[in-house]
Amino acid sequence: MADSKFDPIIHAPNRLQICALLSPLDQVEFRVIREELDVSDSVLSKHIKQLEDVGYIKQKKNKVNGRARRWFHLTAKGRSAFDLHVEELKRIVSDL
Repeated sequence: MADSKFDPIIHAPNRLQICALLSPLDQVEFRVIREELDVSDSVLSKHIKQLEDVGYIKQKKNKVNGRARRWFHLTAKGRSAFDLHVEELKRIVSDL
């Protein structure tokens, strides 16, 4: 497995779901991600921070009707890491 593209940052279930949700879209609002994953704000914030810290996602803040909203998107680095991770999962499964 020396050539493995398996990414332990992405592999955690919630982070994998975040990347999968963001992958086909330009950007997704925090509350939409939270509702899709059915997690609390604090749990989601923790996972988002881990993905941001390695440069896989970025956020944009806007005000909508006077309320602060956060939107997230995969960076080029994050998209590449996610694609490689998915390919590695497919390889692992196909080797069974």
